[in-house]
Amino acid sequence: MLVTDAPSALPVIDLSALRGDVQADKLETGRQLRDACLHTGFFYISGHGIPDPLIDLVFAESRAFFDQPVAEKQKVDKASSAANRGYETLGGQTLEPGAPPDLKEGFYIGEELPEDDPRVLAGGFNLGPNQWPPALPGFRTAMDSYFEAMLALSERIMAGLALSLDLPEDFFADFCEQPLATLRLLHYPPQPAKPLPGEKGCGAHTDFGGITILLLDDKPGLQVWDATGDRWLDAAPIPGTFVVNLGDMIARWTNDRYRSTLHRVVNTSGTERYSVPFFYSGALNHQVRCLPACLAPGESAKYPPTTVGEHLKEMYRRTYV
Repeated sequence: MLVTDAPSALPVIDLSALRGDVQADKLETGRQLRDACLHTGFFYISGHGIPDPLIDLVFAESRAFFDQPVAEKQKVDKASSAANRGYETLGGQTLEPGAPPDLKEGFYIGEELPEDDPRVLAGGFNLGPNQWPPALPGFRTAMDSYFEAMLALSERIMAGLALSLDLPEDFFADFCEQPLATLRLLHYPPQPAKPLPGEKGCGAHTDFGGITILLLDDKPGLQVWDATGDRWLDAAPIPGTFVVNLGDMIARWTNDRYRSTLHRVVNTSGTERYSVPFFYSGALNHQVRCLPACLAPGESAKYPPTTVGEHLKEMYRRTYV
């Protein structure tokens, strides 16, 4: 299928207004978000407020982790974590049904909660303590700082999405209370010269939860499916931006008005590639029910009500069979 290298196919939206007090500017940002969510479900953001030194530090610590010997990385294997935290080996996930395992290795981080936290004792999905690499003393500090910055940015984006739906800016406040969120470090080796049929860095998939905020290095690889043009769009890195996309839960919430779009990674750069997605899924007990504003007169909801936690459990069952 055709792949285009036109990064302008995805809009760049300046979020600066969402940090200010001018309502007209906030509403205009909401309008731009609505256009992107209706058409692609993918967009770049600038004006996000995340400082460059923190971004540089996260990449440096991520590279340092993946540069370690396999035996060292396996000391924090996520298989030993009830909360799915820690190292995932190369080929540990297959996101595209029928394709070979993904050519990537990863590291999962979430909210740091002790084993005796009430939410952990209650069996909250993917809640618990993190695992931290023992040989990298600066790793945890960098990731904790970035995690907190991403939580704040996620709340700001959710406020923008509320405005995009002509809802009050604080409509998703309860959804953002004690949210489940996952920071994931990813390392992609170069695409093999003779890959297996369908083998790629990350198979074609949609994300499970609410929104994903993706930090890219300077290497190409991310591709977004354009159903209208029947083609893959290259989402090339743009300095100073993140890529944001909607997950299946937002599509469900909006009765598929807003798009959760297929995407994949093919690392044709010829060298190592790194990315850092932040998956923001919201409060586990929050109910996801079709928004009335997303129903035309006489139209019915496509999906029954669920909760964030139940939705995510179902998505994980489908992927990690």
